[in-house]
Amino acid sequence: MLKILIMMGRFRVFYLFKLHLLLPAVFYFVVPGKFCRRRLKLFQTMQATANLPTIWNLSLRGSSSKVHIVNPRHRKSHALHCLRSEGHEEFDNSQKSLGQSSITKEAKHKDIWNLFREAQKNIMILNKQRLAAVDELEQLKKDKEELLERINQLEAESQIVIKKDKSSLFWELLLRIDSMVINGLVNIEEASSMRKLVKEHEANISVFPLDVLQQGDAEILAELRRFTNKGKRNGLHVIHICTEMAPLVSVGPLASYITGLSCALQEEGYMVEVILPKYSTLDLDEIEGLREIEADAYSYFDGQLHANRIWNGVVSGIGVTLIQPVYYSSMFSRDKVYGYQDDFDRFAYFSRASLDYIAKSGKQPDVLHIHNWQTAIVGPLFWDVFVNQGLEGTRILLTCQDFDKGLVPPEKLELCGLDPAELHRLDRLQDNTNPHFVNILKGGVVYSNKVVIMSSSHSSIPGLEPTLAIHKDKLFFAPFGMDNSMEKDLCCDLHVSAYTSIKNL
Repeated sequence: MLKILIMMGRFRVFYLFKLHLLLPAVFYFVVPGKFCRRRLKLFQTMQATANLPTIWNLSLRGSSSKVHIVNPRHRKSHALHCLRSEGHEEFDNSQKSLGQSSITKEAKHKDIWNLFREAQKNIMILNKQRLAAVDELEQLKKDKEELLERINQLEAESQIVIKKDKSSLFWELLLRIDSMVINGLVNIEEASSMRKLVKEHEANISVFPLDVLQQGDAEILAELRRFTNKGKRNGLHVIHICTEMAPLVSVGPLASYITGLSCALQEEGYMVEVILPKYSTLDLDEIEGLREIEADAYSYFDGQLHANRIWNGVVSGIGVTLIQPVYYSSMFSRDKVYGYQDDFDRFAYFSRASLDYIAKSGKQPDVLHIHNWQTAIVGPLFWDVFVNQGLEGTRILLTCQDFDKGLVPPEKLELCGLDPAELHRLDRLQDNTNPHFVNILKGGVVYSNKVVIMSSSHSSIPGLEPTLAIHKDKLFFAPFGMDNSMEKDLCCDLHVSAYTSIKNL
């Protein structure tokens, strides 16, 4: 039996007998030699259990197999040695496995904490990004609201522009032509023809492109040259040179008279504009499209040429020009319009500057309408200085509402370029009762083509009776004021008659 087992190589079968107990043990050895001790221990345990006298010690070495019979007397020591060796090995293995397990748990713990910290950082970053996104969204909402508000504002402004009446558009064009002349874009002849074109076609002025008015003078000039010839205006061109106009500046009845008459005349087909000093107290909010002409307009005063700033705009559909002295800037930067010792100097400067502006801009009005003594000096200035500066067809109309005469020494006339020796005469400006003074209002009557006296109680001007008697053919009498529609109609009809009679002179 033993020989057969030995011949089987790796396969070994043992039958162990003791008394009547048969203990079969079958070992199937295919494991390498490093597990030999573990198989030996198992076999010795089985042997001890069976109380066998002999122990089969089996080992596998290399590729051959041998059976060693251990002497019974060595059994205990050998078994003890094997058990100790196996115990130490298992203890070492358990210690190693515990150490490795502890290291693995600690590494996993660190990994978990690292992941947690990284997750916290990511959450914080995401939270910051979320807050930034919320702020950006709020800013976008704010920008959107501002944009919508601006769009609404622009739409409202565009509606205002669209709703502008024809008179406003008409005057914006005419005033821009003045700017072109002063800036040298066009000569006086071309400017005159363009004014005539605009004047004759006011009825069709709405076809003029509104957006062009927001551009420069060069673009407007190009559009004017393409402007079609349709519809004509046959009324006269009237320029008021005055010191008041409602609602810009109002002291007495002159302010409402200027605005009311101008609007009424424009309804009759007249082209009316107003020239005023640029007082510091003007209500500029009442002026549509106020703009400064980017060029100095020079005028003569006290032996020198002085620069003026020229402003254009539209008030109640009427073209308005404001003259602002540069050197004599304090003349109209005062609390009151009238009542100063140098009033003659102030208004003589303004009157001369108005005529210089009209001549330089190439305007050729049919009528220069002057008012009271403050601008009555325009009459002598026009006929002595300006009539031959392209204004040969222009005539002068004086309206008297205030009977203050404006008495000054004759030498004062030199300030605006007049000759005192020529004018200090009884048939001209010399006052009828104070021969050492000149009477500016009297000069206006003498040098005007027509005179309108606005009075409900006077049929003459106190102190000027001899002069009015000489010039009685010039006189028109109108009701004082334009407080109701009847007075307004009467006043308008009277001025139309005056203008027509002037045109026929």
